[in-house]
Amino acid sequence: MKTRKLGNSDLHITPIGLGTFAMGSTGWHASWGPQKDSDSIDTIKRAVESGINWIDTAPIYGLNHAEEVVGKALKEMSPRPIIATKCSRTWDEEGNIIPNLKRTSIRSEVEGSLKRLKVDAIDLYQIHWPFPDEDIEEGWSAVAELIAEGKVRYGGVSNFSIDQLKRAQSIHPVASLQTPYSMIRRKLEKDLLPYCEVNGIGILAYSPMQKGLLTGKITLERMAGLPENDHRRMDPNFTEPRLAIHLDLVNKLETLAADIGVTCAQLSIAWALRNPAVTSAIVGSRQPEQMKETIKAGDIALSTETLNAVAEYLREHRENLQGVLG
Repeated sequence: MKTRKLGNSDLHITPIGLGTFAMGSTGWHASWGPQKDSDSIDTIKRAVESGINWIDTAPIYGLNHAEEVVGKALKEMSPRPIIATKCSRTWDEEGNIIPNLKRTSIRSEVEGSLKRLKVDAIDLYQIHWPFPDEDIEEGWSAVAELIAEGKVRYGGVSNFSIDQLKRAQSIHPVASLQTPYSMIRRKLEKDLLPYCEVNGIGILAYSPMQKGLLTGKITLERMAGLPENDHRRMDPNFTEPRLAIHLDLVNKLETLAADIGVTCAQLSIAWALRNPAVTSAIVGSRQPEQMKETIKAGDIALSTETLNAVAEYLREHRENLQGVLG
C-alpha cells in the first residue's frame, strides 16, 4: 500500500491502520468478549508483515491490557510500526470511567503508556474524548508540552467537534482527528470532514465496518450467540428495529461487492477511504487470517458506477430508518 501524509505532520501512514480495541479482551465495560493474547500478537505481526505501518491503541482498551499486548508484539519488531495511543480516559478500582484532561493526569498517563508500549516516544498521542469540555485547553496544552519534551512526536484528538478543534488549534497544531465514519454514520460529511481537509487535519476513520455490521458476517443467529460481555449486545444498531434495516442494506452491499469481485468488508472500508479528507481507516482484527481480506481494501478504487449504486442503497436505508424511528 502507498502511504499518505497525515495532516500537518511528517508521519506517512498506510490507508489501513490496525485497531486494537478488541485486543483489550474482557474485564471492562466495552469488551468484545474473550481474546487470546497470542492471537492478538500474531495478528499485529501479520498486519505489519502484510504492509500496514501503523497501530492504534489506547489505555482504556482492556484497562491497559491492549497497550501491554502491543508492547509485547513490538519487542519482536525492527523497525517498529508507527504507534498511536490516547489519553484522558481514566478509571477507578471498579473500572468506572473517569474523564480527565488535567495536566497532571495526562503527564502521568503518558509515562504509563511509554512503559507498557516499551518505546521512547509515542508517534501520535491523542486526546481520546473531549471531556470535561472545560478542561480541553489544559489537556491540549499538556500534549503540546510533551511534544516539546520529545516524549510525543505529534498530537491528535478524537471525537472532537469543529468548535473544540478550533480551541485546540489556537494552542498547538492538531495533526489528526480520529472520528467514527461508515456508511451508516455520515453526519460528519457535511461540515467536519470539509473543515479538517481545509485546515490540514488528517482524518483517521474508526469503525468503517460499524463494529462488524458492514462485513456481511453479522446475522440474527450470530447476534444470539455473542458472549454476554460483548458490548454490541447493548448497541442500538445491533438490536431491533434498526438491526433488520441494517441487514437489508448489507444484503444489497454483498451482492454489489460480489459483482465487482470484492467482499462486503472491503467495499465498506474502500467506501470510507474514497473521501479525500480521510487519510486512513482503522480496521480492528482479532485473528491473523482476517488481515488477508481487510488489507486489500487499501488499494481498491471504487468506480463511479459502484459509488452511485451505494449512494442509492444508502438513500433507501436512510428512508427506511426514518420510517421506523421517526
